[in-house]
Amino acid sequence: MNFLAHIYLSEANDMVTIGNFMADGIKGKKYLKYSEEIQKGILIHRWIDSYTDSHPITKQSTKRLHAKYGHYSGVIVDILYDHFLAKNWHQYHEQPLDEYIQDFYTLLKDNHDLLTSRIQKMMIPMMKQNWLLSYASLEGIETVLYNMNIRIKNRVPMDEAIQDLKEHYDAFEEEFTAFFEELRAFIAIKMKEL
Repeated sequence: MNFLAHIYLSEANDMVTIGNFMADGIKGKKYLKYSEEIQKGILIHRWIDSYTDSHPITKQSTKRLHAKYGHYSGVIVDILYDHFLAKNWHQYHEQPLDEYIQDFYTLLKDNHDLLTSRIQKMMIPMMKQNWLLSYASLEGIETVLYNMNIRIKNRVPMDEAIQDLKEHYDAFEEEFTAFFEELRAFIAIKMKEL
């Protein structure tokens, strides 16, 4: 899952959300230097990633892209799934998406000193270009994929995945919807274990 899903699955706990959001840059046991709530967020992020990567539904989505994009197909599916979460946000949360995102950006600004340097740098273009809200539209996803293509130095044509999304839109959306229900249930159980 990509940024929006990780934020959403933090269950509106500010410090868990921060930990979950910045977890990619915190390797191994380095998470132990953070507060207990941030540690929870980092662990939840890791559970989300491992559950997502091993799930048969996400594997089905990834398989559709694998021949063209290789191991980047998983990254693409993460982005596509965030599109469906943003597009169908009203089914998952009562607060409008634009307000929810602004609250998240405020959380980042208010806790800037807790963030990793990587996230501190990334949050500037993220907020300026409003990445999270852009996920809701095909144009926004196209821009995200284009920027990812630049970031990976054109190793695979990730920007062309917008055509794959359009061609298999209903299948991807059905897979996301089924998978996300299972992921939400899994994370609810893991949260109780914490």
